[in-house]
Amino acid sequence: ALLARHGDGHVLNPSQVPYRANIYALKTLGVTHIIASGACGSLREEIRPRDLVIVDQVIDKTTRRTPTFFDDGLAVHVEFAEPFCPVLRDVLRSVAAHVDCTVHSSGTYVCMEGPAFSTRAESNLHRAWGADLIGMTAMPEAKLAREAEISYALVALATDYDCWRPHEPGVTPQKLLEEIIGHLKAATANAIALMRAAIEHLASAGLPESPAHHALELGIWTDRSKLTPDVFERYGVLLERHR
Repeated sequence: ALLARHGDGHVLNPSQVPYRANIYALKTLGVTHIIASGACGSLREEIRPRDLVIVDQVIDKTTRRTPTFFDDGLAVHVEFAEPFCPVLRDVLRSVAAHVDCTVHSSGTYVCMEGPAFSTRAESNLHRAWGADLIGMTAMPEAKLAREAEISYALVALATDYDCWRPHEPGVTPQKLLEEIIGHLKAATANAIALMRAAIEHLASAGLPESPAHHALELGIWTDRSKLTPDVFERYGVLLERHR
């Protein structure tokens, strides 16, 4: 399954993306593993435009998005210390040599609400926190995938340096936009190559078991006596394995 989170023609801003509906639809289709991608600004000199990053940590600064499926009659607290599946990350790392670009094996992603970009003070703060990238779509997508017991990995596409790094003197806004679009197109081609290599590996080796596939075994805190038929009906495929 291939899902364009921003809609056909990129018509949805990050706050409007129907994250819950998207993940629920994928779960309904029987999806067990997701390799997501997303454009980001780099917070590190060594992560250059057109580089790829296999993200391993996230700082969630979103404020307007529903971060859970379970907000009606059921208390669920999933483990999220490793927000991106380590098993699927290892697969991506193992095939990175097949891609003709720089692939960073880890990185911390700040997910901001948007749609406006950061101030320079915010950008420097994120660097001081130890973050490597900033984007707008990883959350709550990764968290919802965990609640849906889907293995989820994220490949970040560096399109430019965030505003902590001043632009070169004399660069016009139009020129800057052209550069970013060029970087995005190149990074997209690189990401497609990486994901294609990962999919071919998975097709040959088989889909690996992930800790994410058992996220609700310790995540459901509601007393089992309260899990009535209407609760199971309300959450549908999300609780199917836990009846």
